[in-house]
Amino acid sequence: MKQITSTQNPFIKSLVLLQEKAKARKQSGTFLIEGKREIELALKGGYELETVLFLPELIDFNQISKLTNQPIDFIEINKEVYQKLAYRDTTEGILAVAKSKSLSLKELKLGKNPLILIAEAPEKPGNIGAILRTADAAKLDAVIIADPKGDLFNPNIVRSSVGCLFTNQIATGTTEEVIAFLKENKINFYCATLQNSTSYHTQDYTTPTALVVGTEATGLSQKWRDEATQNIIIPMQGEIDSMNVSVAAAILIFEAKRQRGF
Repeated sequence: MKQITSTQNPFIKSLVLLQEKAKARKQSGTFLIEGKREIELALKGGYELETVLFLPELIDFNQISKLTNQPIDFIEINKEVYQKLAYRDTTEGILAVAKSKSLSLKELKLGKNPLILIAEAPEKPGNIGAILRTADAAKLDAVIIADPKGDLFNPNIVRSSVGCLFTNQIATGTTEEVIAFLKENKINFYCATLQNSTSYHTQDYTTPTALVVGTEATGLSQKWRDEATQNIIIPMQGEIDSMNVSVAAAILIFEAKRQRGF
């Protein structure tokens, strides 16, 4: 089995670039996954692994050799190399290089009565991760990121989603492309915004539905507000007029799930 003990190894340097640079991830079509549970969820979600690196002091090879029947290169690394690559001290001493998936809207497979969450231009990886965790908990049909600010295979998103990046159907596109997709598939979309809105709980989400949220700073763009089936608002009684986007998304999602009898 191959062993790498130097942080100056060219392959290790290329993995550091995968962690740090979206351009490197795009050019190679790969990204890094950290943690046994996250790797297992990626495999369950149909992701293909190229290489698995492990620290034998933290995880035994026998524990990982049975992860999958895919042909994978296993590389034993030392603590110095592991610490160079790992974001978390608490992970189990295992990382994997995985192939990225297409996030095209055309790849989405929707049933007859889908429930979708759309987030326009979210910037904070923690918020995206929280949204993906909520989407997994509610078993949404899909999550769509409109006008993404970066790539979803950013290690901070992989980490903050606790592997839910792999358990959800996810697609990206411009706002115009996403709206066209919704109209083509006859999906009503309800946009969370302060302007010209009605209380969110008054709407019917039992038909094909997309719930749309924007950023906390600027909200949704005018295009969404103009094209919406209905603009909706979460009434608040405090001094502020907005809340964390992942919290707002969760409120809307579980109201829709309640109406659907789940």
